[in-house]
Amino acid sequence: MGLCIALVASSSVWAQASDLRIGFVDTERILREATPAVRAQKRLEKDFAPRDQELQRLAARAKELQVSLEKDGVTLSESERGKREQDLARITQQFQRLQREFREDLNIRRNEEMATVLERVNAVIKKIAELDKLDLVFQEAVFRSSRIDITEKVLKALAASDK
Repeated sequence: MGLCIALVASSSVWAQASDLRIGFVDTERILREATPAVRAQKRLEKDFAPRDQELQRLAARAKELQVSLEKDGVTLSESERGKREQDLARITQQFQRLQREFREDLNIRRNEEMATVLERVNAVIKKIAELDKLDLVFQEAVFRSSRIDITEKVLKALAASDK
């Protein structure tokens, strides 16, 4: 009798589960291809380009000093060699400090930009889920069938909402 009740109970759970409608969204693809994400990336590149160029200039200057010091080091006076070594150390420290600040600022801004993009993405996903009567939408999965992948719909909806 107990086995019969267990079978009936599990079959009703399975019947309910078989009505479950599931969707999947490839978040990495969305963040690579979606219009708002691409626009945010371009904005970051534009905003941080001057600082990146300054870092490249400092790196080139440090390289010049290093090469000059290696080439002329034996012929320079002790005081001149010491002065150039101090210049190299100062520029290297400045480069490292600016590079660290650059990375920190870039990461903060990237996180802010992506949070804004993800808010829009999640709103679009929710709207599509409601329209398609989906019960559950995954954004990460070890395996997914192309049957449940709604990534393309999300990309198209994001592009349409930007027009």
